[in-house]
Amino acid sequence: MLATAYLTSKVKFLKSLSLSKLSKLKMHNFSISNAMPCRNFFWPMIHQARLEIQKEQLACHTRVQRNVNLEKLRTGYLFPEISMHELQHIRKYPDAKLINLGIGDTTKPIPEIISVSMAEYARALSTVEGYRGYGAEQGNKALRKAIAETFYKNVQVKDSEVFVSDGSQCDIARLQLLLGSNVTVAVQDPSFPAYIDTSVIMGQAGDFEEKSGKFGNIEYMKCGPQNNFFPELAKTRRTDIIFFCSPNNPTGYAATRQQLEELVKFAKANGSIIIFDSAYAVYVTDDSPRSIFEIPGAKEVAIEVSSFSKFAGFTGVRLGWTVVPEELCFSNGFPVINDFNRIVCTCFNGASNIAQAGGLACLSSEGFMAVCSVVDYYRENAKILLKTLKSLGLKVYGGENAPYVWAQFPGSKSWDVFDDILEKAHVITVPGSGFGPGGEEFMRISAFGHRETILEASKRLKGLFS
Repeated sequence: MLATAYLTSKVKFLKSLSLSKLSKLKMHNFSISNAMPCRNFFWPMIHQARLEIQKEQLACHTRVQRNVNLEKLRTGYLFPEISMHELQHIRKYPDAKLINLGIGDTTKPIPEIISVSMAEYARALSTVEGYRGYGAEQGNKALRKAIAETFYKNVQVKDSEVFVSDGSQCDIARLQLLLGSNVTVAVQDPSFPAYIDTSVIMGQAGDFEEKSGKFGNIEYMKCGPQNNFFPELAKTRRTDIIFFCSPNNPTGYAATRQQLEELVKFAKANGSIIIFDSAYAVYVTDDSPRSIFEIPGAKEVAIEVSSFSKFAGFTGVRLGWTVVPEELCFSNGFPVINDFNRIVCTCFNGASNIAQAGGLACLSSEGFMAVCSVVDYYRENAKILLKTLKSLGLKVYGGENAPYVWAQFPGSKSWDVFDDILEKAHVITVPGSGFGPGGEEFMRISAFGHRETILEASKRLKGLFS
């Protein structure tokens, strides 16, 4: 009550300022975080005040109403918000050597055999013989075949079931467009923010409940140490769609074969569709399944999205794929693959030909060995971080089958821990609450860094928490 009144008075104050002064306040980290535990609500109010000031300055505006679903999104998207904090910290400490172990962006160069293939393709576009225009919306036939043979040869996925894209996150949005606004959705808690945010935008999520930190129409499947990072399906209500990521982002946990068998059985019993995100499958080191299609019967209830981003360092190149099995059907018996093909043809002109040339090089025998050596490098980074944090007596998870370490700070607010690490160690991490209410008390630390950076970050974290 007091917090709300305090914030309301602050917003009135902000609206009394000019737009230029308001911008300066934001750039100088004007914040109430030290005085009030309401920081997550404050920045949206600053943004709203800015919008209202801008609106007043406009001579006219359209009569088109804003999409009401976009109004329901909470604050900004997590990772741009982390970037904003990074920029503010650099301004505050211009001489500090900031280490970014937050956003999961790869840092090692793309192997030369792959970059040369893309360069040669780009060069050939300047010749009559080498020029190519539009390709098939579904992707280069040779690349679709290579993906099927490399990642799904033991589960008999056909190349015609593989759709090449500009990244798995883009495909998540296209799948939401395919499924429409009337479906019900379940997500792991914590989980990658895009699943929930796209559900909100589509109108599937319902209203946000401040007390629980959840959207009313989304089923949050708690996945933490207390249940071995796998939901209690017997207590999970039936939904049309189940988003499931393994190895999981952010927890780093890879579901076992038995767990995924339970998930497929649950989906079959409920007539649900699993959207399985396998973006980190190449990091699996044990016998955990790398694809949902390793589970018998999964083709009847699952779609799989994956990516070259973390596998081959294509975070900026942009290339991914989605597998839609022919066996998967809607309730009326109509094949899902037919509608997804229509969505792709209508909303997408196909992935970049240059990026696809790089994808083919990744899946050649020499290219595959080269990218796997980079994956091994990041795995070793994760081991270093895992060993460091465990040596400090912290409860730490992940770091074995994924490039993320998931560290627990019992009784602490994750944004407070984020601020503490950033302020005192000059290291950027990601607060677990950004992945859902189940992420509170946890921090995600990325192993995507150069070895010397990982070692220096480990040294700083030891100094901070010893």
